[in-house]
Amino acid sequence: MFIVVLATAAVVVLSRALSARLGMPNAILLVVLGAAIAFLPGMPEIELPPEVVLIGFLPPLVYYAAFFSAPREAKADAVPITALAIGLTTVTTFTVAAVLRWVLPDLGWAAAIALGAAVAPTDPVAAISIMKRLDAPVRIVTIIEGENLVNDAVALTAFVLAVEALTTHFTVGHGIARLAVVVAGGVAYGLAVGFIASRLRRRIRDPGSQIIVSLLTPYLAFVPADELGFSGVLATVCAGFYLGTRGEGLFQPASRLPGQLFWEVLVFLLESALFVLLGLEIRVIVRELTSAAWPSAVLGAAAVTAVIVALRLAWTQFIFPLSRYLPGRHIAFDHLPWRDRLAIGWSGMRGAISLAIVLSLPVSARLPQERRGERLFVTGAVVFVTLIGCASTLPGLLRRLGLAESDRVRIEYQEARKGVAEAALARLDELIENGEVDGRTGRTFRQLYEDLLDQIRAEFGEDVEEEVTDSLGLRRELVRTQREKLRRLYSKGKISAEVLRAVDRWLDLEDPDIREVG
Repeated sequence: MFIVVLATAAVVVLSRALSARLGMPNAILLVVLGAAIAFLPGMPEIELPPEVVLIGFLPPLVYYAAFFSAPREAKADAVPITALAIGLTTVTTFTVAAVLRWVLPDLGWAAAIALGAAVAPTDPVAAISIMKRLDAPVRIVTIIEGENLVNDAVALTAFVLAVEALTTHFTVGHGIARLAVVVAGGVAYGLAVGFIASRLRRRIRDPGSQIIVSLLTPYLAFVPADELGFSGVLATVCAGFYLGTRGEGLFQPASRLPGQLFWEVLVFLLESALFVLLGLEIRVIVRELTSAAWPSAVLGAAAVTAVIVALRLAWTQFIFPLSRYLPGRHIAFDHLPWRDRLAIGWSGMRGAISLAIVLSLPVSARLPQERRGERLFVTGAVVFVTLIGCASTLPGLLRRLGLAESDRVRIEYQEARKGVAEAALARLDELIENGEVDGRTGRTFRQLYEDLLDQIRAEFGEDVEEEVTDSLGLRRELVRTQREKLRRLYSKGKISAEVLRAVDRWLDLEDPDIREVG
């Protein structure tokens, strides 16, 4: 276990360095380096228990994505998101099941549907990271993120029902009833958890307790819902979405900065570990596959991969646009250009969740033991090909389609900063004019906001007085001098390490360079 943890940490650090230098998505390097390390001499074989991902990894990842989703944009694009998350995921599940039945004739329909559900959900980590780096249109990113929130729940629901059909007597009527219970129960329980958590967090002021409660929330939504026979994924999505749309949301203002930093680091580590562990599992997949099963496994992997890629492209180009004609009024749902649809269609990468789902298929569920290697190979091949093939070519595709808007986000960010600073100055003038603020205090705050506005104008390339640049340089010099004095006080034993860190954090807020990065 120590060797695995050490290897995973080394791969994460190395992939971050190579990703920045090579301009490749971090997820690709994590999988490739993980697979390379798996074959090093002395490296133990890794068999990732499905419960580790489905219970340990999945709840916080799903909760984080739901919490920081864009509700206004998602509402406006509810129709295309639903068409992908429910329509395409369902069609992919049954189409892949039919293909597997053709390639592996002795595979029953229930097992084929379970495997189809495993490769149906997309993993948008690589696609979203590429699109955000290239500043692709916000609407494309919103649709892909919204799709991922729901398609995991759809696929896992289909998988659970298929496994029940493998292990128990199952009828169509029973399946419809179970589907209603799984979906309705998951939604209701998730909203209840979100409601209770929102009331609880308003009473908690301690930052450490806030972080602990926020970490427990996705598990309190996922695990009990799953034990009750509901959809744990859907419950977690609903809890996260409910809290994300509330003002009291994740943290109180005093706890927001450390809380957001905690969640960003946690999600980064979880996602990185999943991709590395996926690469480390390659040896297990190769070992499980018998020599006689290689031809059918390779044929199945090629057929399934071709089907899911072609089906997604066809859906986004031909079926997807028809959703705008569905009954009802669709808020802000205008026709998506073919370029946007092509980018969405090429963003259907699969990830570690697919492998975890197929690993959880019971061995005793009327599925021949020798088929285990085949289903692991097929699923692993789909993940590798879609992740490496689609993610490596997505940046070039976005640039060729003219969807890489390199300066859009930066301009929006600076415009927002400029707007709020100007609003603060206007309000300050009103307070001074009404006599609610004395002249000395007003002049001090006015100078601060004018410096900020001049800094923003300089970043826009607008003409700025030379004295403003000197003012910013003076602030940097003064902060540097204060830090030096602080270090001298500590080295002479006049202050403790606790005071050193506290004053250092206060100087961070005064440092113009750090404020600019934030």
